[in-house]
Amino acid sequence: MSLTPISGRFPAESRPKVTTATLREQKLRHEPITCLTAYDYATARLVDEAGIDVVLVGDSLAQAMLGYENTLTVTMDEMLHHVKAVRRGVKSALLIADMPYGAYQVDPKTAVANAMRFVKEGGAEAVKVEGGEKRADVIRQIIDAEIPVAGHIGLTPQSVNVMGGYKVQGKSLNGIEQLMRDAVALDRAGVACLYLEGIPREVAAMITNEVSTPTIGIGAGPECDGQVLVFHDIMNLTFGPPAKFVRRYGDAAALIMKSVQEFRADVKSRQYPSDEESYHLPKETKASLETVLARKRAMAR
Repeated sequence: MSLTPISGRFPAESRPKVTTATLREQKLRHEPITCLTAYDYATARLVDEAGIDVVLVGDSLAQAMLGYENTLTVTMDEMLHHVKAVRRGVKSALLIADMPYGAYQVDPKTAVANAMRFVKEGGAEAVKVEGGEKRADVIRQIIDAEIPVAGHIGLTPQSVNVMGGYKVQGKSLNGIEQLMRDAVALDRAGVACLYLEGIPREVAAMITNEVSTPTIGIGAGPECDGQVLVFHDIMNLTFGPPAKFVRRYGDAAALIMKSVQEFRADVKSRQYPSDEESYHLPKETKASLETVLARKRAMAR
């Protein structure tokens, strides 16, 4: 099947390359930043050609693509495999790779080395690190290695066991104060953008006004500088109830199921493949073959 751009799709070649500087310019212009996840070549190409600003290879691929229970299990090698595939499909969007659990928590040296792998081997243009104040130092060291970093605070899925589940953060005054400290610390560390996940709208608005770096929300309200969702969530390719902030934009699951069931029915009823969908011998070869077969039948009598 061809993936040549069709009418209604945004040809990636016709727009300038999105960089970390582009995101800051968008914040200054109050132009919303769009971000979606992608985990493979085909999806990445479609998302990029649709005009999305940022493509995130999130560690959410652990659940969406690999069937893991949470994001904690996915490895560096598994993440790199998908980042490489997405890189081949993205031409214009900024490509950010998620640092998986264990890739940056051990020590700064390991964190920098793993971030470099995403850039050198995977072709990523930035990496994402979860955590606030306590990650500021390691983030600075990754940036010192000439690698842009996207921060991520609020509901950080790699901290699910510490948080006691996937819970909205910043609902108390102490929680709000900590989120503000986290945001300011990462802003001062020089993050290229800041993902805000699972926090009250009012708190996200405060953070967005306080920091100079662009904020990208997921379950953080409309005042953020941009929004991100998981591709599989917006296309109904997940096998569970969606989070409150997820909006469905298509039903790929129903389309795939219908198509597969129709294929199965056509094969079972021998309606597929048809004669038009089959290859045929050249006339000369067919005539020669029929002659040979006729001789064999005659000899068999």
